[in-house]
Formats: sequence, C-alpha cells, structure tokens
Amino acid sequence: MNKEQLLKHLQDIEWDNFEVKKAAKELPKNSWETVSAFANTSGGWLVLGVSQHGKKFEITGVENIEKLEQDLSNTLRSRNKFNVVIHPIFKKYDFDGKKVLMCFIASSDVKPVYYNTLSNTFIRTGSGDQRASEFEINALYRNQSFGTMSAKIVEGTSIKSLNRASYNRFRDYLRRMAPELHYNKLKNDDFNNKLQIVKDGKLTYGGLLFLGKNEVINYHLSDFRVDYLEIPGVSYSDAKVRYTYRIEEQENLWEYYFVLFQRLKIYANNPLTIGEMGIGHEDTKELYALREALVNLLIHTDYFSPMKPRIRVFTNRIEFENPGSLPRPVEELLKADESLPRNPVLAKFFRIAKLCESAGYGFDRMLEWKNQTGNDVLFETTIDKTKFTFMIDTTKAIRKQNSAMVENFAINTEERDKENQKTTQKTIEENYPENKKTTQKIMGYNIDNNEITQTTTKENDIGYQKTTQKTTQKTIEENYPEGKKTTQKILLILAENPTISMKEISHTLNLSHDGIKWQINKLKSQGIIRREGADRGGKWIILKNN
Repeated sequence: MNKEQLLKHLQDIEWDNFEVKKAAKELPKNSWETVSAFANTSGGWLVLGVSQHGKKFEITGVENIEKLEQDLSNTLRSRNKFNVVIHPIFKKYDFDGKKVLMCFIASSDVKPVYYNTLSNTFIRTGSGDQRASEFEINALYRNQSFGTMSAKIVEGTSIKSLNRASYNRFRDYLRRMAPELHYNKLKNDDFNNKLQIVKDGKLTYGGLLFLGKNEVINYHLSDFRVDYLEIPGVSYSDAKVRYTYRIEEQENLWEYYFVLFQRLKIYANNPLTIGEMGIGHEDTKELYALREALVNLLIHTDYFSPMKPRIRVFTNRIEFENPGSLPRPVEELLKADESLPRNPVLAKFFRIAKLCESAGYGFDRMLEWKNQTGNDVLFETTIDKTKFTFMIDTTKAIRKQNSAMVENFAINTEERDKENQKTTQKTIEENYPENKKTTQKIMGYNIDNNEITQTTTKENDIGYQKTTQKTTQKTIEENYPEGKKTTQKILLILAENPTISMKEISHTLNLSHDGIKWQINKLKSQGIIRREGADRGGKWIILKNN
C-alpha cells in the first residue's frame, strides 16, 4: 500500500473498521478504547501517524516506530492492561520519511474485552468508540456461547415436557414433505436423540423451544414469545391506532412458524403462471424471501435476552428484528454466506423440514425480494440485535391489511351472530315459554303446522298476541340488524379499493346514495373505518375488526 492508496482508502471507507491517531511521540491514551471496541465487535485497524481534520487526512508520521510497536505489542499480549490476551498484527510504512504504523485488532472469541475495569468496555458504533451499557455488556457475555446453547440440556425437563400435538405434527410433516429422510424410519427415542431434541433423558434448549410445552418454556426462559404487529402507518406516531392486528401467543416455535408464515403470505404476490403443458403453478419467489427472513429470525434469536424477537408490518415496510448480533459483519456474510447459526439445533430442525437454505443465512434468497418487487432489502446489526427490513408498496400494503381485517371482521361477525341467535332464542323462550314453537318458526326452525296445539283462552286474547309479536320482532331486530350483509359488502369494497367514492359504492351495490351514506357514517361512529384526506384524492382506512 502506497501513500495515495492509504489516503484513498481512508477517505473511502465506512468508519467502522478504521481509527486514526496522530501519535507523534507516544501512544494516545484513548487508543485503549479503540482496541477494546474493535475486539468487542468485528475487528479493525488502529492507524498511528495519521491525523484527521474534518474530512481531510494528513500523514504526520511517528518518531520511534520500532519502540511504539514493541510497547503496544507487549501491552496487548500480556494481561497487565486487558482482561484477555490480544494478538495484534502490525504493518509499517514509510512515506517520504514519515512512518506510519498500522495495527490490526481482531474480533475476540472471549468477550467482553476491557482494560483495567469492566466499566472500560467499549464497542464500535459507526465511526466512533462508545462505552458499552450494562445491557450491551450482558449481550457480549451471552455472545460467548454463540452456537452452543441450543444443544445444552435443560435441567428439570424430560420427554413429558414436549407438547405431544406439536411433536406429532412435526414428525408427520417430515414424512409428508421429506419422505426420503432417514430420520423418518427411526422410532421416537432414536429420532429424539439423533436430532438432539433430547440428550441424556432431558430436553435440549433447542428441543424445548421448538416443540416444548409453553408453560415449561416460560419457566426456563421467561416471557417466551414472538411479537407480531401490523401498524397502519409508516411509524408508530403516524398510526391512528397502535396496531390493527396482533398474533396471539403460541405453544412453541414450530407453532409460531406456521401462524406467522400464513400471516406474511398476505404481503407476497404469488401470481399463477401457465406452463407449456398447460399446467399452472404459483411464482413463490416473494413468499420464499419472506419465509427465509422469518426462519432466519427464529434460528438466530438470542432467547436469553430480555428483548424479544418481533415482526413489525408498517404500510411501507416489514421489519424482522431479533435480539443477538450476527457473528460477522453483514458485508462479509453477504460475500461468503457462512453457515454460523446462533442456534444450530434449531437450524437443523428447519433445514430437514426444507423450510430454509441448507447453508448460510439465506441472503441471496432474501435479496430476491428486490428482484421481484423492485423494493430494497436492508440488513442491520449492532452489538445486541439484528434487523432485516423489506420495503413494500404502501398502497398494496394498505389494501392487503384492509382485506385481512375484513376477513377477520366476517369471521367475528359470523361467530357473534351465532351467539346472538342463541341469546335471542333464550330470551324469547324465557319470557314467552307458551309461545315457544311459534318463536322457533320465526327463528327458522321447520315446524309442521299440525304440531301447533290449540291455544288457551289467554293466548286467544288479541291484545296479548299483538304484544307478543311486537316484543318478538323488536328482540330479533336488535340482534339481527337488517344492514349487516350490506356492511360486510361495503368493507370488502373499501379493502379492495381504498380510494372509492360513496357514489361508486352506491352504483356497485345498486343501493341509494343516502343508504350508503348512512352505512358509512355508522361504520365511522363505531370506529371501524375512517376517511383520510379530502373527498377527492383521499382514502378509506379500516381501523379494526368489529
């Protein structure tokens, strides 16, 4: 590397792996902060003999380069200063009589790395060295067990700690989707030991997380969950409500996977194409990109962190965020796509089920999202978390979120109607037991006219009959409003076309404008929908399930 190359490199780099120090006569004291930061993150170069003025760099040189190298090497290789032994790599350059010493500090296998006291633990953030927080220091300690925890046994567990339904579904899934697997021929005990679900009669952490009973998982790993929210905005502050959909807690990761995958399918296009033989098939590239991100989150989460893995669907992006950093910088993993899972046992479960790539982090599969949609995929990692972001088309996202909510609305309405029908029947029968069969006929029961018995004198009283009929009609109308079906149709139309006008809805449903206006105002007053923007150019937002 010559002078021009060095200066160009300094100006071109992203400042997460280089730090320059003037160091004319001696090593600056804040060099130890840089050493700690590089050792705790992804490594980097400490460059001595170069000064920085804003965005300009000047080679100033060091006076006694041999002594500086010897002093720095002795300090780092002993334990007098740092809590671990550091093995630096040195390179020396002479530029027109000005000497530059470059010292490479590799990422340490043992972390945290600090000097003098634990409080002097530093991490690299952007182009600077930052003192690590207690939370970050704890994350560094956990990272020492990267790739080992999922295979460790969980004391106090046994085969009875497995959720039997999940276990049977997993084995059945493998037989159907991967019949060639030799694991399918094994009896349960051999199957469990071969896959490290069980070790020495106890569950491993991987086996417990993947197929365990929820109460057992939460006993050993408090507040176990994967948090999924759909937010009607580009940010929390932009959204009128906190969220429109949230996935309920599941038994284990195997159950979480299927519930989350089904929900994410909403946001992937799967167009049907017809082949040369006239056979149709779905193009699932978008869906597989999201599936890869989902599996990546489940396999690489640090389940011992107080943070929880989470998926956030905004109207312009989908965020997959999990506690735990990547083992290498994103740039390196994108090039090599190394297979270094945080939880290898979990990775194997998903791999043999053919639900993820056989090696690496599946970056290529995730990047297919951009090829298919034209929208970016962003990868970020810090000392304690990793986030993958899939950008999505805002209009499509709103339409799909609305469609999903209408589907839930219809399901909830059907369930509510069934409950209302039971309540109505019970109410009428309790108040008018002598008129029970007539009530059943009104409610839709097939009653043969011959079964209706002769009425009593009281029942023949005209005033009594009129009162009964009016009360019955009122009860039914209260529980079964006539506009119910129209409301569902309106919501479906709004979900498909959020910019549609009331006049267009009126034409579509062949109903009066005043009738549609009444229905719309009713939905607004119930907090189910709202109008965003002007009458022209605005859009309908479905806020919640009714």
